[in-house]
Amino acid sequence: MATATADVRTAPVGLIHLSLAVGGFAIGTTEFATMSLLPDMARDLHVDAPTAGHVISAYALGVVVGAPTLAVLGARMARRHLLIALMTLFALGNGLSALAPSYGWMMLFRFVAGLPHGAYFGIAMLVAAALVDQGRRTQAVARVMLGLTVATIVGVPLANFMGQLLGWRSCFVVVAGLAALTAALVAYFVPRDRGDPQASPLSELRALRRPQVWLTLGVGAIGFGGLFAVYTYLADTMATVTQVGPRMVPFALAAFGVGMTAGNLIVPRFADRALMATAAAVLVWSIVALLLWPLAAQHLATVMVAMVAIGIGGSLGTVLQTRLMDVAGDAQSLAAALNHSAFNTANALGPWLGGMAIAAGWGWTSTGPVGAVLGVGGLAVLAASWLLQRRTDAR
Repeated sequence: MATATADVRTAPVGLIHLSLAVGGFAIGTTEFATMSLLPDMARDLHVDAPTAGHVISAYALGVVVGAPTLAVLGARMARRHLLIALMTLFALGNGLSALAPSYGWMMLFRFVAGLPHGAYFGIAMLVAAALVDQGRRTQAVARVMLGLTVATIVGVPLANFMGQLLGWRSCFVVVAGLAALTAALVAYFVPRDRGDPQASPLSELRALRRPQVWLTLGVGAIGFGGLFAVYTYLADTMATVTQVGPRMVPFALAAFGVGMTAGNLIVPRFADRALMATAAAVLVWSIVALLLWPLAAQHLATVMVAMVAIGIGGSLGTVLQTRLMDVAGDAQSLAAALNHSAFNTANALGPWLGGMAIAAGWGWTSTGPVGAVLGVGGLAVLAASWLLQRRTDAR
């Protein structure tokens, strides 16, 4: 485990958290804004829209592969140095994306850009939590996540506007600049630390032998899928069911971002007192909100309210990140990074099941009940984790 050493600078904790959150803002902007830029990207790269959508899958694959791989390979590195390296790689991947001459190169560059995503969040959250008392760890994790949630409100609309004004490549140029800024902020403000010479890839991989790690990852991979099931098909649902023009879609997306931000500001305060109960409450909240989606989708006003409510369920990620700190033992880096692989699994599972329901003729709003079923699945895995913990404590 990395250990802190004395530093000539003693930056306020809030400023360190802000520096780490800038990286989250950059990651959130590129992850979500790419979806809205697909039509222009497809036209410029001479492919159809469905084919262009594969660049999103390439980025997600990079996250799934890169999160555990880079966390394990960087086990002995000082966390400060690892964060700088990850943001440098992220800047490189997005900068190259802005220069991609063809669809094939774009696929490769988006995969590269996705590699540091999960590892950065995982390590950044460990650094953030280490700077505060034990009872405020979830709030510290939430501060880093605020960068991503604010990106859904501010970064994505601005990137979309820039894409329309200056071309889709400008979005990736800005993201690369934000990544470079994050690396500079981390280098200046984050305290120096020493890597653990006794750490090794094998010691990190030992986390995979812990059932509680797998159960916690399972809660995220399953329970979080419902949010993505609705989010992915929101534009089509609003056009077909709500019957409003495409200009209203960004407002609904912003409402979702407001919900995520509010959730990450409020929920961690409860999680630091009763983590497992808070995780269960968030899942129940999400299940109810998703069940109400078919009714809410009928009117624009209720769509906005529902998107805020569904977005609040996004705070589950912050709660589970802290849970992994408790159950991962010495393999903190790998477990923290795997959390984001789990959520990208949810990002694939939710839309896939929602798409199957739509294709079966159940209607665009069927994504809500499908998402609720996934929420129930996540709640069942959480219950199994709780029961296992009770048995372990009893021994």
